[in-house]
Amino acid sequence: MKALNKLTAPKSAAPERIIQFGEGNFLRAFVDWIIYNMNQKTDFNSSVVVVQPIEKGMVEWLNGQDCLYHVNLQGRLNGEAVNSLTRIDCISRALNPYTQNAAFMALADQPEIRFVISNTTEAGIAFDPNCKFTDAPASSYPGKLTQLLYRRFKTFKGDKTKGLIIMPCELIFLNGHHLKECIYQYIELWKDDFGADYEKFKTWFTKYCYVCATLVDRIVPGFPRKEIAQIQKKICYADNLVVQAEIFHLWVIEAAENLSLRQLAEEFPANKAGLNVLFVKSEAPYHERKVTLLNGPHTVLSPVAYLSGVNIVRDACNHPVIGRYIHKVQFDELMQTLNLPMDELKKFAADVLERFNNPYVDHQVTSIMLNSFPKFQTRDLPGLKTYLERKGELPKGLVLGLAAIITYYKGGVRADGAEIVPNDAPEIMQLLKDLWATGDTRRVAEGVLAAKDLIWGEHGDLNTIPGLTDMVTAFLNSIQEKGMLETVKSIL
Repeated sequence: MKALNKLTAPKSAAPERIIQFGEGNFLRAFVDWIIYNMNQKTDFNSSVVVVQPIEKGMVEWLNGQDCLYHVNLQGRLNGEAVNSLTRIDCISRALNPYTQNAAFMALADQPEIRFVISNTTEAGIAFDPNCKFTDAPASSYPGKLTQLLYRRFKTFKGDKTKGLIIMPCELIFLNGHHLKECIYQYIELWKDDFGADYEKFKTWFTKYCYVCATLVDRIVPGFPRKEIAQIQKKICYADNLVVQAEIFHLWVIEAAENLSLRQLAEEFPANKAGLNVLFVKSEAPYHERKVTLLNGPHTVLSPVAYLSGVNIVRDACNHPVIGRYIHKVQFDELMQTLNLPMDELKKFAADVLERFNNPYVDHQVTSIMLNSFPKFQTRDLPGLKTYLERKGELPKGLVLGLAAIITYYKGGVRADGAEIVPNDAPEIMQLLKDLWATGDTRRVAEGVLAAKDLIWGEHGDLNTIPGLTDMVTAFLNSIQEKGMLETVKSIL
């Protein structure tokens, strides 16, 4: 089997226009896959320089394969199973700024560089006051980026056409806003190092650099350990950097306040390549849509499915009763609480169900149930309250989901003998243990709904929501007496 490099496989050449902080599975299966497709289908003609954001990483592996690797997409597209392999060749080189700092900083001097993209984990966008301007490099990602931006400002003497479009992909709501704030903090921290350039550099960054907030969505399991031998046999290369991902992808990019949507779409023509990349004025409704219609159903379907004897998300979708329950929660309840066009919401919800039904991923419902109460609080409770406000009644599917979580946290065994093992903060586990020890479902419901400090936070005591205590109690009684499946049937 051949090694994978530019001597054994074709590799296109394009100007280096993108600096990418991060070399992990997600960026390679999402952003670099998108850029590859843009190069193939439009005149974008750009390559990526990867920068390793922390001291230990994978740049040596990447460079060992001349930055070539395959993306294996799996899932359903328009009802059909897809299992594709694509060789990605848009990364030109990979740098470790801790051992190649001169080469890293020299990126700022390349006139064609226009974009900075990152995924340095949620902890990566943070201000560290211990970073010094003279560090080579600064330890934090925003610190490194500020060093790079100042070098570019100096090299091109404040040329307004040499500002950068910065698109972080970290899983933080309004990630671009947080990153921009960190950069301003470094500009203040290092103002003495900038000297007479301080105000001019700050103005150049403010006016001519464009920090966009983004929302990313693609499940990326990563390296396919189980299937790697058959994949390598199929591609005829010893590719040790294959990355597996679902076929669905979505990138919502909120234009920076100093950049028009039109200019952003022209400079980054992902939509011309037929990709699911949206340029918007605000990512907030899309963030809410994802949390509500992807994460929300996951949170309630999992205990309902498990207590009905169903272990895999895909099997839950195809179950004659649980499948209808998921559809009810998704379309009849949660979707009614959002503020985007209904046809857009229906398309997204249908895509979510197709993702849940992925034939290549055995997604265990128990893996979703870690910390179920905090998840319900952030993903489902806002929808429950909005539904009540808009419809004048409680959403039975969501309330049943809450009762299912409460029942799951009782522990014990299922009818088929499978163990029920809840996992949450010790204080929450103790509360449920004490409440269930009373043997009184009303006290269980009231105790859980009253736990504002432990679970519900700013939502307060949920016993004040009209009818909620009664409905949760009724569902708890029904689950105890008739079982989960019969209880689900009663609301369909």
